[in-house]
Amino acid sequence: MKVKITKIDVIAVDVEDNPKGWHPIVCRVYTDESIYGDGESAMAYGIGAKAAHGMLLDVAPLIIGMNPFDTEVIWEKLYKSTFWAQNGGSVIFSAISALDIALWDIKGKALQMPIYALLGGKMRDKLRTYASQLQFGWGERREIAASIADYVKYAKIAVAQGYDAIKIDFFTFDETGRRLTSEDTTRLLAPKYKNMVVNRVAAVRDAIGADVDIIMENHSYIDAQVAVQLGRLVEKYDIFLFEEPCTPTPKTNKFIHDHINIPIAQGERIYSRWGFAPYFENGSIQMIQPDIGNCGGITEAKKICDMAHLYDVGVQAHVCASPLSTAVALQLEAAIPNFTIHEHHVYNLHDYNKRLCIHDYQPEKGMYTVPDLPGIGNEFSEFVFKKGVITTIQ
Repeated sequence: MKVKITKIDVIAVDVEDNPKGWHPIVCRVYTDESIYGDGESAMAYGIGAKAAHGMLLDVAPLIIGMNPFDTEVIWEKLYKSTFWAQNGGSVIFSAISALDIALWDIKGKALQMPIYALLGGKMRDKLRTYASQLQFGWGERREIAASIADYVKYAKIAVAQGYDAIKIDFFTFDETGRRLTSEDTTRLLAPKYKNMVVNRVAAVRDAIGADVDIIMENHSYIDAQVAVQLGRLVEKYDIFLFEEPCTPTPKTNKFIHDHINIPIAQGERIYSRWGFAPYFENGSIQMIQPDIGNCGGITEAKKICDMAHLYDVGVQAHVCASPLSTAVALQLEAAIPNFTIHEHHVYNLHDYNKRLCIHDYQPEKGMYTVPDLPGIGNEFSEFVFKKGVITTIQ
C-alpha cells in the first residue's frame, strides 16, 4: 500500500494524580490515509522517562514521509543512522520501540487484521497468566508487603481469582516496610536477611500449596554471590523461575546458572538481538523476558523470540506499562511457538493506568484471551490527549 507518515504526536503522560515514578511516554503516528497507530516507550518506571521522551522527539522526524508498511526499512534506518542505536541501550531502543509498535498498529488497521495474523497466525486462543509483583499488594491500590501475613494474604487473593502462578520480589521491603538498599543486599547476606526471604517463601508455598507456581523476582537488587546463596536456600520450595537474580551480564548469569537448580529468567534490561545472543550461546537463560517497548519493538522482539526458539528457550514478554503494552504483548505471545506464560502486573489493576486506553483487558481465572480487533487491539484514550503534554512532529 502507498501510505505516508504525515505527523507524529509524542506525549508525556505525567498528570498530577499518577503515582510518583510512573510517567508513561507514548506516541501516535498519523498517515495520509487517515489511519493512525499508537506506540509506547516502556520506561514509565524508574528514572529515565524524560530521556525516553527526548529521544523519541529526536528520532520521530526521521520517519516522516516514509511508508509505515516498510517496518524493516524503517527499523534499519533508525538503527544505523542514529549512531547511538548500534550497541545501544534502553533510551534509544525505547524510542525505536514506540515508533515500531505504532507502525505495526497501522499495518493491522489498514489490512483489518490483528497483529498476530501479520506475524504468522495465532497458535493459541488463551494465554496462561501469572499475577505479578505481589510485594505491592494485589488489588486496586498499591500496598506494601512487609509481614509474612501480608505475603500470604496477597498470594491467597491471587490464587482465589484463578491464577496458578504468582511472582513476588521477597527482597523489596524489610519487616518494617522499609525499602532495602544495596547496602543490605550485596556481598553475601547477613543471616537476618537470608532468614527473612526464606521464611517468606516458605510461608507462601505452604499457603498456596504445590499446584501453584512461584516466580522469585529480584530486580537485580542482589549480586551473583547472593543470588547463588538465595537460590540454594529456596530450591526446595519448587521455584518456577528465578527472575533477574543479578545485573544481567552473560558471565554472571552463567555463574548463577551453574550453581543453582532453578531456571533463570532475564530480559527487561537486555536490548536487541545482539544483546540477547550471548545468553543463548552460553545457555544461561531458560526464559527470556524482552520488553517489546524497549527492546526494539515488535520487529525486533519477534527476531529475539525466534532466536530463543533455536535454543529451546521460553518467552514471557515483560509488561510493566500501559494497557497498550499489554495488548502488544498478547499479540506477539499468541503468534510464537515458545510462549511460556504472560505477566499481569499489579499496576494493570490500578485506575491511573487502566484509564490510559479505551479497552481494559483483564485475564479470567488466570488466562488471557487474545484481542481479535485490527492492529494492536487497543489504543490510547481521550484522557491521554487531554492530560498529556503533546509535541507534534511534522
